[in-house]
Amino acid sequence: MADWAPVLIGVVLFVLLQPGLLFAVPGEGKQVEFGKLKTNGKAIAFHTLIFFACYSILLLALHIHIYTG
Repeated sequence: MADWAPVLIGVVLFVLLQPGLLFAVPGEGKQVEFGKLKTNGKAIAFHTLIFFACYSILLLALHIHIYTG
């Protein structure tokens, strides 16, 4: 049996936390921009830290597992 939680959680978080797709913090002109599809280096770094924190909390602290088979 394979544990699919790391893969599924990683893909969902990657899609939702792409800078510029839903929101970008910090934005180009404002602090938070929604749906602009533009990004910058600061936004990429910030979204990377948010991704890592959410991914770590879900997998390590909450022990989420999804088994198939």
